[in-house]
Amino acid sequence: MSVSTQTSQSERAFGSIFLIFLRLGLTSFGGPVAHLAYFRNEFVERRHWLSERSYADLVSLCQCLPGPASSQVGMALGLQQAGYRGALAAWLGFTLPSALLLILFALGITHYGDGMSAGLLQGLKAAAVAVVIQAVWAMARTHCVGLTRFAMMVLATCGVLAVPTPAGQAGVLILAAIVGLYFCKPKHLESTAKDAIPVTLRRRTGVFWLAVFFVLLFGLPLAVLLINHQALLIVDAFYRSGALVFGGGHVVLPLLQAEVVTTGWVNEDQFLAGYGVAQAVPGPLFSFAAFLGAASSLPPSGWVGGVIALFAIFTPSFLLVAGVLPFWESLRHHVRMRAALNGVNAAVVGLLLAALYDPIWTSAIRAPADFVLVFLAWVGLVLARLPAWLVVLLSGLMGWAADYFALLLVL
Repeated sequence: MSVSTQTSQSERAFGSIFLIFLRLGLTSFGGPVAHLAYFRNEFVERRHWLSERSYADLVSLCQCLPGPASSQVGMALGLQQAGYRGALAAWLGFTLPSALLLILFALGITHYGDGMSAGLLQGLKAAAVAVVIQAVWAMARTHCVGLTRFAMMVLATCGVLAVPTPAGQAGVLILAAIVGLYFCKPKHLESTAKDAIPVTLRRRTGVFWLAVFFVLLFGLPLAVLLINHQALLIVDAFYRSGALVFGGGHVVLPLLQAEVVTTGWVNEDQFLAGYGVAQAVPGPLFSFAAFLGAASSLPPSGWVGGVIALFAIFTPSFLLVAGVLPFWESLRHHVRMRAALNGVNAAVVGLLLAALYDPIWTSAIRAPADFVLVFLAWVGLVLARLPAWLVVLLSGLMGWAADYFALLLVL
């Protein structure tokens, strides 16, 4: 086969994978669990890219890694189909719609923030509170079963509130992994798959990507100290957030809050409003980074800042998938690794519970009317089982309406 023919086929593969994931990125509402269901329907049942058991193994792997599980599954599927170009196509297609919408919202709130309805922003913040409450409850029921894991969750919450820094959060996760090794051993392992995930990466290639992951994780903070360039500060902050968060989605909230709100890059109102809007758009919640980069007071902001933050927070996900996937067949046999992850998962719920209190609850609930908005949003999510995007939209409209009628009464 000629080089030109290979290139043409590669381009077609890139384009077709991009379009498949673009459609998923435009329609996949409902968070990571829903995304994985959409992926299963598309790639197991419809396209037969891999078997049911192979897909389950791939999902298990990505749930064990730091970062957004659904995006990592998408990268792995693209990698399986067309190598690195396929991984890029899958990520771009799935992420682009939400990233564009969030950057546009950031530009609007930055340039017209004073002219936007305070009630609209309050409604978005109320929706964020309700969504995180639902996430904490659902995750606690899964990962905090038994007295030991429940105690780990409580201690993790206290530790993060006592030391509200990225270093404190990383320390809590490391301690949880150590404790989990001894006290959270699984009673039995799930049966392993007989059919391997068809990825052609060699183990030495995996070692290379893992080395890059750790070099960037420890090297970027040193580079910031030596160079102190503003764009490098953004890359370091968002790369570290994407590299250290277990559980993906909502769990990245406390890390991002510590990086951008505590430092003054984004104020609390903007942070929570953006987080609320991130619930209303399809695709991965990690696209919230695009909003934060675009809304940041630290230049470069706007489109450039949004793109930099977006690539920085997702880079660890690719490096980990490409690095660990060649070793997955042997890793999934290790009981001790499963035990450590059980401990980490319990601590992750504690991190989310701490974020629910500060900054979400403390910033959003300032009056009885705010509590009413949160309660109505919670009812919509849990009892009425409305999709998150609809709850966010309705909460924003209710907040705007309340603010509008209050203004009419004053006039």
